[in-house]
Amino acid sequence: MKKSNPSPCYLIGAGLVAAVGLHAQDRPNILYIMCDDMGYGDLACYGQQYIATPHLDSLAAQGMRFTQAYAGSPVSAPSRATFMTGQHSGHTHVRGNKEYWSGQVTYGSNTDYAVVGQEPYDVNHVIIPEIFQREGYTTGMFGKWAGGYEGSASTPDKRGIDEYYGYICQFQAHLYYPNFLNEYSRSRGDDGVKRVTLEENIPHPMYGDGYTRRTQYSADLIHEKAMAWLDKQSADKPFLGIFTYTLPHAELIQPEDSIYLAYKGHFCKEKTFGGNQGSRYNPTDYGHAQFAAMITRLDAMVGQIMAKLKEKGLDENTVVIFTSDNGPHEEGGADPDFFNRDGLLQGKKRSTYEGGIRIPFIVRWPGKVPAGTVNDHQLAFYDLLPTFCDIAGIPGYPDSFLNPNVATDCFDGISFYPTMTGAEGQKEHEFLYWEFHETNMMALRMGNWKMVVSAGNCRLYDLATDLHEDHDVASQYPDVVKKMKEIILREHTESSLFRVTLPTL
Repeated sequence: MKKSNPSPCYLIGAGLVAAVGLHAQDRPNILYIMCDDMGYGDLACYGQQYIATPHLDSLAAQGMRFTQAYAGSPVSAPSRATFMTGQHSGHTHVRGNKEYWSGQVTYGSNTDYAVVGQEPYDVNHVIIPEIFQREGYTTGMFGKWAGGYEGSASTPDKRGIDEYYGYICQFQAHLYYPNFLNEYSRSRGDDGVKRVTLEENIPHPMYGDGYTRRTQYSADLIHEKAMAWLDKQSADKPFLGIFTYTLPHAELIQPEDSIYLAYKGHFCKEKTFGGNQGSRYNPTDYGHAQFAAMITRLDAMVGQIMAKLKEKGLDENTVVIFTSDNGPHEEGGADPDFFNRDGLLQGKKRSTYEGGIRIPFIVRWPGKVPAGTVNDHQLAFYDLLPTFCDIAGIPGYPDSFLNPNVATDCFDGISFYPTMTGAEGQKEHEFLYWEFHETNMMALRMGNWKMVVSAGNCRLYDLATDLHEDHDVASQYPDVVKKMKEIILREHTESSLFRVTLPTL
């Protein structure tokens, strides 16, 4: 945990960049694309053999592909929180998928919730878009928010986002043909996030027979809004784009277009799923084809993004990062074991074994990031806040961003800007930290040592020789176990909302 004395700069606006001599047009744009539940091995450039991902493979060939990058948590909302806050899951306020659903409202013949969303981010701790908005960047976010429920103190309009379109609530995102989406536009003068009813969807049921007659597919709608926003950007003012696409999360359904039809009926084995109305997963008879096509659909979207940047002359001065929020899911009929038969990593979503938290991570920045490179630097999502600040030339991390009114405010990230650019002086983490209350698991990585804690019980693995985490060597290295336990006990701060069982010394 990195603490320091708070600075009055915490509340200063866009003057810091000018102070170090940078002009708006000199500052790089940042485009962060985070997909949903894509596993480490789900891209061809990471070894996938059954799914076509030519645009993401090209992105990796033009930039740097990381092999030891980690999500902040094994599930969505807390993983995104570590990205936004620069804090690991022992410090950040949001550590789980706590949901808020209340009231009822009718869309056509469908009854939905009147208020939806997740536990709000701590309003006393600054998040990435707030920093960049203050520093003169245009900020846009498209996709899943999951950082506060509708009407809470932490919605995109209140947390540094100029334009937003997508799902405030990640539970709502289980439906790819939903009743509504959320939007906000600062330039339009909106007074807050509002709902947009999808009029073509609501005449048809949201579950079961008739659902496939819905026509407004959220993944396409979100991408269209993101592209329209990107088209409005220019070299005159830098932008921060956060594209949190919901593909390939369940439910497994999409339009029957050429992308899907290229896979439908072409797998020798298929996965059927009868549906789960409580989770809002509609049934499918083609789970493998749906999942593969969703990744290829996402890949095509990335291709369109890169083409738009080039068309507008922005591709050379835009840092593009692609990643996933956590490991692969088994929800809605998904079958990660089928697609990752090499069995490289153990564990899936909701697990702190490697498969639940190690994720694909690609960075492209022409002239700065060496093309076609593969890097084994250990990083986690909470490193992105200081890295973004280094990219944009925003000084003062962490001191300038600490809240002077909160004595315990802190940041945990280390910028990996030197690694990206091939510069000297890269600082390494003493450890990487995870905790997740739902499965009562924790984990700590220290060098090649990896400790997995389940209900307080500790297992120790040497990832240099045991990447699959099969051989518990805790009894052979009691001093290592003791040191890692001490770090966990030091780094964990109690949460009344998200409790885990700590190891004992």
